[in-house]
Amino acid sequence: MNRSLLVLGITLVAAMPARADLSHRIQNSVQLNVDAASSRAVRLGNSYSISGSGVATSVTSGGTTTSNAIGGLGTLTNGVNAFTLPDATQATSGSSFSYSQSVFQGDAVPTSAVTTGSTPNFSDVTTTAAGVNTDLAGTLTSGGVMTLTPGSAGTSVLGQTVVELTTGR
Repeated sequence: MNRSLLVLGITLVAAMPARADLSHRIQNSVQLNVDAASSRAVRLGNSYSISGSGVATSVTSGGTTTSNAIGGLGTLTNGVNAFTLPDATQATSGSSFSYSQSVFQGDAVPTSAVTTGSTPNFSDVTTTAAGVNTDLAGTLTSGGVMTLTPGSAGTSVLGQTVVELTTGR
């Protein structure tokens, strides 16, 4: 009895239609990029700082000395400040003291517009040359073979293959 059920089961399975609801997709792509020339310029400003203890300061201007003055930023011309720096002496001989002074002269504002291809005389300038595509290449054959050749500076090549297999379940 068990044998006849086994034969019947195999016969029924063999008689069922095959499922053919599979989908297959292959997609290849190549992307070539050649960068343009670019420049970035950041104009830095003026700054002045002073700190200390146990010191006496004075500023002399126009023949007149002012005690306990600390100096600072003066008149602004084309974006650059004049600086008045103080004279500093130890307040009490033999006593401890500390003194620190920092001056940063900023970038002048250009008197004329910057033209294409030139860069202003600023403290923070980054310039990138244009890419040259003499060697840059990417090919795809009908057989799905991808060949990528990197170019010179300022270029990039990207190749991608996507293989997808889905069922209809």
